[in-house]
Amino acid sequence: MTEQPANTANTMWGGRFAAGPDAIMEAINASIGFDQRLYAQDIRGSRAHAAMLAAQGIISTSDAEAIGKGLLTVLSEIEKGDFAFSTALEDIHMNVESRLKEVIGEPAGRLHTARSRNDQVATDFRLWVRDQCDAAIAGLDALIRAALAQAEAGTDWVMPGFTHLQTAQPVTWGHHMMAYVEMFGRDLSRFQDARRRMNESPLGAAALAGTGFPIDRHATAAALGFDRPMANSLDAVSDRDFALEYLSTAAICAVHLSRLAEELVIWSSAQFRFVTMSDRFSTGSSIMPQKKNPDAAELIRAKIGRILGAAVALFVVMKGLPLAYSKDMQEDKEQVFDASDNLMLALAAMTGMLSDLHANRDRLEAAAGSGFSTATDLADWLVREAGLPFRDAHHVTGALVAMAEKQGSDLPDLTLAQMQSVHPALTDDVYNVLGVHNSVASRTSYGGTAPAQVRAQIARWKEKLA
Repeated sequence: MTEQPANTANTMWGGRFAAGPDAIMEAINASIGFDQRLYAQDIRGSRAHAAMLAAQGIISTSDAEAIGKGLLTVLSEIEKGDFAFSTALEDIHMNVESRLKEVIGEPAGRLHTARSRNDQVATDFRLWVRDQCDAAIAGLDALIRAALAQAEAGTDWVMPGFTHLQTAQPVTWGHHMMAYVEMFGRDLSRFQDARRRMNESPLGAAALAGTGFPIDRHATAAALGFDRPMANSLDAVSDRDFALEYLSTAAICAVHLSRLAEELVIWSSAQFRFVTMSDRFSTGSSIMPQKKNPDAAELIRAKIGRILGAAVALFVVMKGLPLAYSKDMQEDKEQVFDASDNLMLALAAMTGMLSDLHANRDRLEAAAGSGFSTATDLADWLVREAGLPFRDAHHVTGALVAMAEKQGSDLPDLTLAQMQSVHPALTDDVYNVLGVHNSVASRTSYGGTAPAQVRAQIARWKEKLA
């Protein structure tokens, strides 16, 4: 990159400075190394601003047209990789404006009328984060559909449900997958809510106090797809809530991705063999030829560290800043860029893994009845059929579990005589509730694991996504 001389950079600041910045100052001050990612939003905002200035009679129509066309030329150069970014020009705004002046000459100097870099960067960044909300919403939609497909395929496949990673009660594969549909559905709604809140335009707030020019902030807000202009100019240039909310929402979503990734790692192990991961999302070992490692899931599991770290970093940057703009806020973008890149990669990878995932139905069913998983069903039977208080039924069932465990069998393997030695109210009918299929079929309460309930929830979500 060819650096421009210091006095060229000074013309962007005005006549206040007699000498150029120190090289170290230039290095710490420049943001073009990362904020060049905002080029499309910056040019879009500038074109809307120029059109508004002309409509309000602040600049001539011919100047506005020249600016609009020139900005499209700059946009094309950047997209083709023909644009030379300069650290001497500090940021994306000055880089674009400097090149615009080379392209169209004197009219370029009128673009910055009634505008500051403070409201310009706030607008650019807000537009960029809004785009990332849209991308996350689309990514979550695809992921939810992949989880729904898994749920629909295994609506009545039984598997063990766990608490403390110990066998608890039988559930269905469909029910387990639908739990993640609900979790990712909340993430989807959080991104939608965040997008609605951030959809206000800072443009026209200028440096911090607004401007004396007769601008039309509603016009630029509408041109950029915002619902309205922000109501306070101080807040408009100093607010980064939209970035904090995006990062917070991304962190919660990453937690959910990490939890599912952890289950896929466990389930694909030789000890569980609940699922088989596709070759597309697995790797091998350089020394152990038998290995098939769930590396994609493990990397997704790790992404929460980067995304949560980004959120914490920006919270710390913003926590003590007085109004309005401070240069600290230049440190707002790299964390968001990194978090967004990693979230979108994790969403795409998880969607691919779920789409390719093969659940091993026989293995799931074999494991469903292990660990006395129908003990609660036995206790419930004693309450319903024998009239025992639940605490007494719990005690009787615990004694039967201890008996079965001592002889190395499961509850259905106990004879009726053995059961009646613990409580005489037990009859042959109790064996009807000890099967895992009967157990899941009985859980018919709203949101329960009964296949009929799972199908109802799948239908609800299909309608919601449609």
